[in-house]
Amino acid sequence: MTFHPGQSGNPAGRPVGARGKATIIAEGLFMGEAEAIIRTAIDMAKSGDMSAVRVCLDRIAPRMRDRAIDFELPPLRSAADASAAIAAIATALGAGELTAVEAGELIKLTDAFARTLQATNFEERLVRLERELRIDASKPKPEGEAGRPAQERQSSPEVAR
Repeated sequence: MTFHPGQSGNPAGRPVGARGKATIIAEGLFMGEAEAIIRTAIDMAKSGDMSAVRVCLDRIAPRMRDRAIDFELPPLRSAADASAAIAAIATALGAGELTAVEAGELIKLTDAFARTLQATNFEERLVRLERELRIDASKPKPEGEAGRPAQERQSSPEVAR
């Protein structure tokens, strides 16, 4: 029997975030010894053990993964705004106000905006054209056009001009 998306095979099973017995025991043992372990790591770091230094520094000042970029991106409302934003990003990169990675992320954001704008505009035009075609299809055709084959209509002198 297959399950539906979001449906567990065992609805009465372990709740999300519940810890197993081994995890609870390990945490209990560690909590009792945490101070001694930390003190040993600090002493090893002080004596020059580089891996202990790395462990201590990772806890004191973890590597920055992401941070807010201190850059005011121009408001994005149109394709012209996207061009202006990319120009501002390039200028800030050249002036050293942004790193290459930060500029790349901002350009990705600006590009995503421009692609979304393009898709939205395309969809609006398509809907408008489909609406107009439905209206045109419901209008009666001029006399003489409806019964003539397409080849004949194309070869008539009025259409050729």
